[in-house]
Amino acid sequence: MIYPTRLAVLIAGAGVPVTLLVSAMRSDDWFVGLAWPVAVLLLFVVDAVLAGSGGTVAVALPPSAFVGETRDALVSARFTARPPARAEIALGTNALLALEDDGRAWIPLVDGRGTIAVPMTMARRGTALVDTAWARWRGPLRLAWKGRASPVGGHFPILPDIRPVLEKGAQLLQRHGMQGLIAQLNRGDGSDLDALVEYRSGMDRRAIDWKQSARHHKLHAKEYRAERNSQIVFAVDSGRQMSEPVGGLPRLDRAVAAALLTGWLALKVGDRVALHAFDSRPRIAGGLVSGAAAFPELQRLAAAIDYSGDETNYTFALTALATRLTRRSMIVLFTEFTDASSADFLVRAARRVVQTHLLVVVVLKDEELETIANRSPGEVGDLVRSVTAAALLKDRRVVITRLQHLGVHVIEAEQEMIGERLIAGYVDLKRRNLL
Repeated sequence: MIYPTRLAVLIAGAGVPVTLLVSAMRSDDWFVGLAWPVAVLLLFVVDAVLAGSGGTVAVALPPSAFVGETRDALVSARFTARPPARAEIALGTNALLALEDDGRAWIPLVDGRGTIAVPMTMARRGTALVDTAWARWRGPLRLAWKGRASPVGGHFPILPDIRPVLEKGAQLLQRHGMQGLIAQLNRGDGSDLDALVEYRSGMDRRAIDWKQSARHHKLHAKEYRAERNSQIVFAVDSGRQMSEPVGGLPRLDRAVAAALLTGWLALKVGDRVALHAFDSRPRIAGGLVSGAAAFPELQRLAAAIDYSGDETNYTFALTALATRLTRRSMIVLFTEFTDASSADFLVRAARRVVQTHLLVVVVLKDEELETIANRSPGEVGDLVRSVTAAALLKDRRVVITRLQHLGVHVIEAEQEMIGERLIAGYVDLKRRNLL
C-alpha cells in the first residue's frame, strides 16, 4: 500500500492556483504550469522508494482474560531495509474487545525494531479475536505513506470475572468465618445438635434436656447449630435487560461475578451450590455441587451463559427451577425490571416460589436514572427526562416493596458492592436459620 500523506496533498493543492495562473498568462506555454504537480509527483515517488518495504508486525496475546479486565497486546515491528524512525500500527479485532483510539499506536524503532503494549479492554465474554495487524510508515521526505497488513489470527477466551474471588475471597471468608465459625455464630438457633452443655442463665428453657439433667443432677441443655449442607441456587436472568451495560460492563457479567464470589464462599462453608440461567426459557440448568473442588464446575457453567435479546419469562423459568428442587432451597435471582408488565410477572412467579423456598432477588442500582432524576434541569428537555426518570424509579420502588411484602429478600446495591452485599445477606440469612 502506497498513498500520499497529508503534507503531500497540501503541497500539491497549493500548486493548483499557480498552475492556473501560468496557463492563463502564457496560453502558448500552458504546459509550463504542470511543472509544480509533476515535481510533487516525482518527489512522492522518490520518497516511496526511499521508505523501504520490509515492515512486518507480530502480535503476542494473553492466554486468557476476565471480562471487564484490561490486558496488553504486545505488538512488535521489524524493518530490514531502510528502517524509519517510527511506525504507526493498528489492530483489527472483533466486537468483544474495546481498544483506545481504535487500536492505533506509534512504535519507536531502534535499528529497525520496536515493541509497544496496546491496552485491550474485555467488553464481553466469549472468544476474542485479533485477525490483522496493520503497519504504516512515512518516507524521509514525509510525502509518502507505505503500509503492510500482517495476518495474526490470534484468539483467546474471555472468561467470567473471578478477580473478586482471587482478591477478596480470603478476606471475606475470614470476616464471615469458615465452617466452624459460621456454626458457632448460629449455635443455639439451628436444627443440628451440636453439644449438650450445662444450662446457663439466658438460654432457652425449651432446650433443657430433662433426662440428662436428672442423670447428672444438674440442668443440661441442648445446643444446636445451623445446617451446613443448605442448597443455594443462583438463577441468572440473561435476557435483554440484563445484557445492557452499566458502568461499561453488561449487568449479566456483574451478576455472574457476584454469583461466583458468593458460590465460592458457600462451597467453602459446606453448602451445596447450583447455577441456572434463563431468558425466554431455561438455558442452563446445572446440578448441585459441593466442596471447594467443585468451583471450576461453576466457572465452566458461568462461562457458557450467553447474552440474549429475548424478553425474560419469569413464570417458565422459576416454575421449571422449582420442580427440580426436592427440598427447601435458597434461590438467588439476579434480574432487572424497568417496565410494569415484566415486574408484574416477576411478582406473580415469586408468590408461588416463596411458599416453598427462600427467594432472594438481587438487582443493581440504576445510577444513571438516579443521576438524571436528581440533576437540576437547565432546559425543558432536562425537565422531561428528570420527571420520566423519577417515575421509573418510583415504579421500581413499588415493585421492590411488593416483593418484600411477599417475603422475598431484596438486595439492591451499587455495581461495585453487589458481591459483598450479597455475601452479607447470605450470611445473615444463614445466621437467622432461614435456609
